[in-house]
Amino acid sequence: MKNTALTNVHEKLGAKLVPFAGYNMPVSYEGVNAEHETVRNGVGVFDVSHMGEFLISGPNALNLIQKVSSNDATKLTIGKAQYSCMPNETGGIVDDLIIYQIKDEQYLLVVNASNIEKDWNHISTYNKEFNADMRDLSVDYSLLAIQGPKAVEAMQSLTSVDLAAIKFYTFEVADFAGIEHVIISATGYTGSGGFEIYCKNSEVEQVWNKVFEAGKSFGIKPIGLAARDTLRLEMGYCLYGNDINDTTSPLEAGLGWVTKFTKDFVNSDNLAKEKETGSKRKLIAFELDERGIPRHDYDIVNDQGEKIGIVTSGTMSPSMGKGIGLGYVPTAFATIGSKIYIQIRKNAIPATVVKLPFYKK
Repeated sequence: MKNTALTNVHEKLGAKLVPFAGYNMPVSYEGVNAEHETVRNGVGVFDVSHMGEFLISGPNALNLIQKVSSNDATKLTIGKAQYSCMPNETGGIVDDLIIYQIKDEQYLLVVNASNIEKDWNHISTYNKEFNADMRDLSVDYSLLAIQGPKAVEAMQSLTSVDLAAIKFYTFEVADFAGIEHVIISATGYTGSGGFEIYCKNSEVEQVWNKVFEAGKSFGIKPIGLAARDTLRLEMGYCLYGNDINDTTSPLEAGLGWVTKFTKDFVNSDNLAKEKETGSKRKLIAFELDERGIPRHDYDIVNDQGEKIGIVTSGTMSPSMGKGIGLGYVPTAFATIGSKIYIQIRKNAIPATVVKLPFYKK
């Protein structure tokens, strides 16, 4: 198991550590519900330093990114970020990622921890044509997500930039917590506002300590990956390995909005055909009509008890107090308001297909 630069800090704080994507990661400190509420109503900090970072530079950097990603990266300017996915050659998704334009001809790609090697190899294969400069910074950099409605106010004393002016999916390279040239990014995964801080491993403990000092009067707390999962699920954000993977197409996963057919990218011809003919199945959001907790891999059945799909993510929503989930079903069952059933042990619990997000502020 690899450790982040803050593993010893989490141990001292009494975190429950579990193996995740090859790393020792804090899953919880005081419990998922309490941590979830801290982020929804106040401010909390996640150590997500396991994520991968690739720096792609040079005259052909943009051309390479355009080839391997589904979104249109020509829309980026310095200081802007973009959510995208990397389609594979067989109709599925290699990974979802965030692309930051740092400078002219320089981009930072932030990828999922479990996919670092796979993503690097995939991009490298296509880079034979473009010869962009690729650097894997993953092991040298740390990433903190400071999330919640009080994040701006709590963190403003740590930087000279106006945090309130950093809009969703934009970023600044600025001073933060006494460190120069930190990336302060508003690309959160919780739906409650806040920032991500990218800094070097050697700097992150100082940043962590100053963040907790500055946030003390705001009730700041450390938050584990279990609450990160309930927070992102309430927003309907996809998790790679659960809701999207090598066999799910971006279109059936509801990622048509980041799949732009104004350019040529990996497998774009086949995906364009799928768009034309329509996907055979769709990723839906559902709420249970009765008590129960849907879990990953539970069967979705019709009113005859026949299996029609599978739950990809599910939980008891801490904000709403009801069972919620995502899953794939044939398109005929994907209309908002459709009735489906979740097989929880011997019981088929009725559920309704709903529009995302589950959690509305």
